[in-house]
Amino acid sequence: MKKIALIGASGFIGSALLKEALERGHPVTAIVRHPENITVVDTNLVVKQGDVMSEETVERLTAGADVVISAYNPGWTNPNIAADTTFTYRSIIEGVKKAGIPRLLIVGGAGSLYAEPDKRVMDTGAIPESFMPGVTALAEVLYRLQKDEHQLDWVFFSPARTIEPGEKKGVYRLGKDDLIVHETGTSSISVEDYSVAMLNEAEFPQHHMERFTIGY
Repeated sequence: MKKIALIGASGFIGSALLKEALERGHPVTAIVRHPENITVVDTNLVVKQGDVMSEETVERLTAGADVVISAYNPGWTNPNIAADTTFTYRSIIEGVKKAGIPRLLIVGGAGSLYAEPDKRVMDTGAIPESFMPGVTALAEVLYRLQKDEHQLDWVFFSPARTIEPGEKKGVYRLGKDDLIVHETGTSSISVEDYSVAMLNEAEFPQHHMERFTIGY
C-alpha cells in the first residue's frame, strides 16, 4: 500500500480521490483547510488542517508519504483565483521537495489540452470568461513544471472537457496533450473514473514529468 498525502480532499475531485484511495486500502492523510468538511470515518484516514499556501506547512503535513496527490483549488468564485493558484502551487511543489517525497500528482485542467493541432481548449472560446483566470493560471502551473522542474517526479493529469459525477465504468481512454473526444463529439469523464485512473498512476507509475489526460 502507498502512503498518500491528499491535498484538497474535501473538494469535488478531492473527495472522489479520497473515496477511491480508501476503498483500495491506502493509508491517507487528508490535508484540508476545514477538517469539519471531511465526514468520512476510516481506520486508514488521518485528517490534518493546514494552509498549503505555506511551503513549510506542506513540508510538515506531507512528511512520510510515498506520494502526494494535489486536488488544490482556491475556489472558482475566488476573485484572487489566478494569483492564489500560481502562488500556492509553488508552495506545494517546494514543500513536497523539502519533505523528500519523490512524486507529486496534480489534478490538472482541460483548458491547456489541444482541441486542434494549434489551438488549445482555452483558445476556442468554449470556456466562460468567468472561469478563464483560474483556467489560465492552472495552465501556467503546467508550463512552469515543463520548463523548470527537473528534480521532482511530477504528473499533471488533465480531465476531459467535462468532468461530473457518474458511474465507475473502468473503461476509458488515456492520452497525452490532445483533448479526448468521443465519436459522438462529446469530451467527458466521470469523476469516479478519473479517480480510478489517478490512483492507478499512484500505484503503478506510467508517466513521469509530463501531462496526461483521460476521456471516454
